[in-house]
Amino acid sequence: MTIDKPFINSYILCSSSFPSIACLIWFSMGTLNSYHRTKRIWHHGTPCTNTHQIGALLLIVATLFINRLWDHLPSALHNNSQCSIFNQDRSHRKLAHFNGGYPSWPERGYGSHLSLKIYVYDENEIDGLKPLMYGKEGVVDVDICYQGQWGTQVKIHRLLLSSRFRTRKKEEADFFFVPAYVKCVHMLEGLTEEEINQTYVEVLSQMPYFRRSGGRDHIFVFPSGNGAHFFTSWKTFLNRSIFLTPEGDRTDNKNSSSFHTWKDIIIPGNVHDEMTKNGAALVEPLPLSKRNYLANYLGRAQGLKGRLQLIELARQYPDKLEAPDLKHDPPDKLFKLEYFEHLRNAKFCLIPRGLSSWTLRFYESFFVECVPVIISDQIELPFQNVIDYTQITIKWPATRIGPQLLEYLESIPDEVIVGMIARGRQVKCLWTYAPEIEPCSAMHGILWELQRKVRVFHQSTETFWLHNGTIVNRDLVEFHNWKPPMPLP
Repeated sequence: MTIDKPFINSYILCSSSFPSIACLIWFSMGTLNSYHRTKRIWHHGTPCTNTHQIGALLLIVATLFINRLWDHLPSALHNNSQCSIFNQDRSHRKLAHFNGGYPSWPERGYGSHLSLKIYVYDENEIDGLKPLMYGKEGVVDVDICYQGQWGTQVKIHRLLLSSRFRTRKKEEADFFFVPAYVKCVHMLEGLTEEEINQTYVEVLSQMPYFRRSGGRDHIFVFPSGNGAHFFTSWKTFLNRSIFLTPEGDRTDNKNSSSFHTWKDIIIPGNVHDEMTKNGAALVEPLPLSKRNYLANYLGRAQGLKGRLQLIELARQYPDKLEAPDLKHDPPDKLFKLEYFEHLRNAKFCLIPRGLSSWTLRFYESFFVECVPVIISDQIELPFQNVIDYTQITIKWPATRIGPQLLEYLESIPDEVIVGMIARGRQVKCLWTYAPEIEPCSAMHGILWELQRKVRVFHQSTETFWLHNGTIVNRDLVEFHNWKPPMPLP
């Protein structure tokens, strides 16, 4: 079979100008016509007739039609899904898994229901726990710690004490929770960093189960930008333990990050209870049409480059960006009510990094319903196995703070902003530290992420076992006879 070269050129032109099926028919008919100008082709003695050629053409067209139909099938399926999104550029992706209208965790890797057991160390059980919770003099007011932006260290402890997943039997526990309020204790001068370090080492040496697993099944809350660095020897003693922390990066001034993406869990910061409670919140969101600013940044500069750039940008574009040069004390300080009233007055809330990569303002923005614009390159966000953050936030390079940012935000139609806010409304319950009776909360998310880390078997460099399953130490002393203080793994 031969095809005229001019006809090939015509097909190439057609393929860039006409629908593919029409081109295929034209090409095939042209091929048939050219057949009659060439010699007959024989295959195993059977002549290739016009009937064969037409049949082959119909087969090609049918195959192309089925392929096209198959290509469009997944899109149709996604459009019928409860969880489909509304932005046409992302119609094949889901914001999150939902169950009964609330975000839920996928069965793959997590299981169909929560079934873990957590042992919570009692403050009177281990010498040294009380100083880590109330200071060496025992006078730190925990209620102050509870309400601050680092209140997760207290809230998670209290919620676990009343949790249905709490066990009082160490031998059946999947995890061991170590209560400590070291961020608050240090801020209120209850312990110095050196004293915190010494006290932690003393506490760990009294925990046989910590030594048994090398700390792999022990949970610690580090609620601030310092992460585990408050315990200066964490690299030696806690490098295998599970950290609950909002902070994913401290390489800026600590030279290393204590967060490890495979063993640790990023948790939401502690938004003030008056904004997260059910019913009338301290401040309600404003309709988009009544907001006075395109964007805002409401935080202290602290001498940080990105924040200073935003304050300067607001001076250049005062009608678009609200970013006052706030201070720690009046008169250049926004108090709680005033702060949230300003925060809700823009379509976009700009979230530059502070002394560390995370900032509480990210979570607060969901409760006044402005779209968070993250300007913190190293930030880590909670529950990434469930939430697609591209649908509820924007992340902008910290190296490109300037008029281009405002031009970009101004180009986004209001209907797109409304859609992002609506999707953010679906997941903001995961930022609330509420009791387990609530169908959606930060604790639900944390428990699901912990369940994924449950191990049947525990070991460390100082743990050994015998043929009958008995756990022993280097001196072949059985586990139930280990006595504190013990050398740490």
